[in-house]
Amino acid sequence: MTSHLKPRNDQLKHPMHSCRLLLLALFALTASACTSVTIDHYSSGTVSIAEDESIVVLGRRTASTYDTEEDLIACVGRSLGNGRSGINVIPEQEFVDRLYPWFEPRTAPTQVAALQRLVQYQEIAAVMEDYNIRHIVWIDGKTETTDSAGSIGCSIGAGGAGCFGFGTWDQESKYEASIWDYRDQKLLGQISTDAAGTSYMPALVIPIPIIARVQAGACKGMADQLRAFFTPEQVHQQ
Repeated sequence: MTSHLKPRNDQLKHPMHSCRLLLLALFALTASACTSVTIDHYSSGTVSIAEDESIVVLGRRTASTYDTEEDLIACVGRSLGNGRSGINVIPEQEFVDRLYPWFEPRTAPTQVAALQRLVQYQEIAAVMEDYNIRHIVWIDGKTETTDSAGSIGCSIGAGGAGCFGFGTWDQESKYEASIWDYRDQKLLGQISTDAAGTSYMPALVIPIPIIARVQAGACKGMADQLRAFFTPEQVHQQ
């Protein structure tokens, strides 16, 4: 007598499950999220900084619903401080705390001419001298999601849990940096950085996000242009 054995349910599902994971892995390897960065800058003259001088990078925060992200400011500061030609950058929060409340959102100077008033306060002048601040860089802007499409559905059944679908979302970063000369109390230049990208979320059993590093692209573009203001040829050795 010949017996015909029927495969169990889990044996039937295993090949299909493996195929789904394989397809998802192949998609993740071949798909990539791209980011485009556009930079524009204006300079009114040569910018110089000595080895013992410092700069501070600050974010504009004008309302509770709008502020320049702290992680973007920290990213630009770290990028400027790295490398052989790294600049001494004072951390934003440390600087703001020591000069409280003069650089809080409601009291921070919005025009370079306001520095003339600030330097008249002895406590402010003392902190600036202690840090040996030469330039103040103000960055204004934010990263936001501009559009999204697609959907992903997840369910739990007798055979297990899984998700299926495809989603995308577009992000855009727009930032503008103004470089102030603290000692001469004048505007030295402005830099505008726009970055845009699309992120993907394919889901075949397991959702795998493929993220466009939009803010990171804006940070690098901004930091590279700011560093160009302080090229080795322009640094005055003391």
